[in-house]
Amino acid sequence: MYRRNLLASALAGALAAPRPTRAQTKRVLRFVPQADLALTDPVQTTGLVTRNHGMLVFDTLYGVDLDQVARPQMAEGHAVEEDGRLWRIRLRDGLRFHDGAPVLARDCVASLQRWGKRDNFGLALMAATESVTAPDDRTIVFRLTRPFPMLPDALAKIGPNLMAVMPERLARLDPMAPVPEVIGSGPYRFINSERVPGALVVYERFAEYAPRTEGVSSLTAGPRLAHFDRVEWRTMPDAATAAAALQSGEVDWWEQPLPDLLPMLRRNRAIKVEILDTAGQLCMLKPNHLHPPFNNPAIRRALLGAFVQADFMQAVAGSDHTLWKDGAGFFTPGSPMASDAGLDLLPKTADFDKVRRDLAAAGYRGERVVLLVPTDLPHLNAMSELAADVMRRVGMNVDYQALDWGTVLQRLASQEPLDRGGWSAFANTTAGVGAANPAAHNHLRGSGRSATFGWFDSPRIEELRAAWFDAPDLQAQQRICRDIQAQAFHDVPFWPLGAYYQPTAYRADLAGMMPGAPLFTGLHRG
Repeated sequence: MYRRNLLASALAGALAAPRPTRAQTKRVLRFVPQADLALTDPVQTTGLVTRNHGMLVFDTLYGVDLDQVARPQMAEGHAVEEDGRLWRIRLRDGLRFHDGAPVLARDCVASLQRWGKRDNFGLALMAATESVTAPDDRTIVFRLTRPFPMLPDALAKIGPNLMAVMPERLARLDPMAPVPEVIGSGPYRFINSERVPGALVVYERFAEYAPRTEGVSSLTAGPRLAHFDRVEWRTMPDAATAAAALQSGEVDWWEQPLPDLLPMLRRNRAIKVEILDTAGQLCMLKPNHLHPPFNNPAIRRALLGAFVQADFMQAVAGSDHTLWKDGAGFFTPGSPMASDAGLDLLPKTADFDKVRRDLAAAGYRGERVVLLVPTDLPHLNAMSELAADVMRRVGMNVDYQALDWGTVLQRLASQEPLDRGGWSAFANTTAGVGAANPAAHNHLRGSGRSATFGWFDSPRIEELRAAWFDAPDLQAQQRICRDIQAQAFHDVPFWPLGAYYQPTAYRADLAGMMPGAPLFTGLHRG
């Protein structure tokens, strides 16, 4: 049994502070994140913890509503000229950074250029961009080499990496290194002086934040209203402590409660349990394509037959089939770009002897496989334990390295071989909203060393991805995505392990909880 089980006695013995009074908690929101915030630069990582932090601190030129429509956010609006090859974006008045400086168009241009060197959607936009300039303090001009109608969608994306606007002096720094200061123009300020690694992250409401005055608050579109004076992220030592703290009122919101504890939390009338992100998480085991053994696509294909998605999803969420799906391909299940292309290659049961023979025929000769395992993210830990067991059963030489998630994220940036601190594989999830099409799907980008962690290289997928952007209609896009998925089953950028729908739990006196992602705007005490 790979799913983490917590006994009732462990929960009963967990220490929790007495519930604070209503007066003490009225303007403070206490939140238990999925893991500690190790990286604070939202351009540097695809980690969702950093994405959630980024949506507190930074604002974006465009937001996206619950219908996945891009809407002006920092932008007042835009005009499109020259048959789609010229975009003029006008900034709203009154935008200010947390250090008091006004937000100028040149800050946005520098931020766009920095993001465009790291994000896959940004790379596609910049490939179609001849220049992006700031002719005055409130105007951003994109001059394109060809029409790019999804420009607002690129700037509005809520999947990592965010197109976070920061001061020019920071955005001009090396995009491959994190910025030394966290200064945005969003509704909350990051209070670095109160940060306690592994325990506490603090944000304070930015008094000079100017939300939009029109529209309806919907995901990151419309007015982003901060009702709390202070938001505290409190990392808990274990799930039993987090559950006890939520029940006592010591904390208000637990982002990712374990499935084992959901029945107990649901019985508590003071707590609400719901799935905010109905697009879910696409689960995967991601290989490093630069070094043996997984630089060999034949080995990646052979190992595909060992991973039974239902086994992995039960390891994560147990038998509650409302929380997971198997039979998932390389796009978000149920999204317009998902298809059944190649799904017959996903095994319902594993024939380990056959996989062992296929690995030998593909050229596997006992090379070490360094598996990075985050012990503080239960769902990734569960997938990692099962993956390690499966790989050992098919004869792979697994070096199981148990680490915290922050250390895993830092290790993943290394492209060095194994004997210099490199890695071979890690379990991961990616937001369903980002994996719904090729534009924002970081893990399907086949651009080699400029791709995200794993550095998958596939000229054919890159060719198909470029064709998708130029497709004339939805049907043409869907045909291209069938071809992308078929090619992905041949190239194996990652091993798809299913789709998971993570419930969240919060105190029932919180109102304004926004579907779609962990957001802290619009939220208030009822």
